[in-house]
Amino acid sequence: MPHKLIRMERVRRKERAHRPVMIAIAGDSAAGKTTLSRGLAEPLGPARVTTVCVDDYHRYDRQERKGLPFTALHPDCNYVEIMEQHLQLLATGQPILKPVYDHDTGQLIRPELVEPREFVIVEGLLPLHSRLTRACFDFMVYLDPPEDIRRRWKVGRDTQKRGYRVDQVLAELEHREPESAAFIRPQRAFADLVARFAPVPGRHDAPGTPLSAELLLRPTLRHPDLRRIVALNGQRAIHLKLSRDEDGRPVDTLHIHGYAPREESQVVLKAIWSRLGVDGGDPPESLGDIGNGERSESLAITQLLLLHQLLSAAG
Repeated sequence: MPHKLIRMERVRRKERAHRPVMIAIAGDSAAGKTTLSRGLAEPLGPARVTTVCVDDYHRYDRQERKGLPFTALHPDCNYVEIMEQHLQLLATGQPILKPVYDHDTGQLIRPELVEPREFVIVEGLLPLHSRLTRACFDFMVYLDPPEDIRRRWKVGRDTQKRGYRVDQVLAELEHREPESAAFIRPQRAFADLVARFAPVPGRHDAPGTPLSAELLLRPTLRHPDLRRIVALNGQRAIHLKLSRDEDGRPVDTLHIHGYAPREESQVVLKAIWSRLGVDGGDPPESLGDIGNGERSESLAITQLLLLHQLLSAAG
């Protein structure tokens, strides 16, 4: 039972010496994993954070995959066993020589030495695929945007940054769908927090209104007590309610309203920031950055809650 052994080893190492706090951010292609990860890493600083993309463990480059019966989403298209070994090493404070996949060119390039710092942020398509990988993490997140929004994000990213035509991206999305359903979306069941950025159902907000966030806070982890912050804000920017998870069990759901005025969201951000024990100052401006000079307050609050978890786990 190697997944139990890695947990035991992490406990022993924590008692003997420092070992990193590990967070996983899983989700389908263009679900927002890198944007969320970047907003966690920047406030902590490069001296404290190591970021790893497990999509680097692809077995084949983009050209080679054209002749294969599966896509990059399939575990057989990835060195899953090597990924498991490397995550175990990182989780116990040891360095790895990690493969590197260049997403712009679709080529496998020179591997790089990665040494775990105080925090290790792991993102990608399959970080929660196996029991052994899941055992390596202190905290697991799954990004679950509505499919129409994810597709819009993917078309925008792949045409602007990776040189694809719109019809190519849409065809690839259709080609990947069976494996997305079989291997990516099932990881949602294992996350401690499931985040969905989307308009609020039933509202008719003006075009350009920032997306709201719905955070499923599963009891697999102790989440920060937000009742006082919700009361302070009067539920204008955020509110909590008891919902039902996919398995029918009760679960807390935090709603972060993208349509709320920024000043009201800032009240929430500053209240959470003050609970982190950071000396003075305002929350980092990098929180909520979605690129091109745009900002999302719902993303900023989500990132700050995750930072709260990371810093709490570091003790």
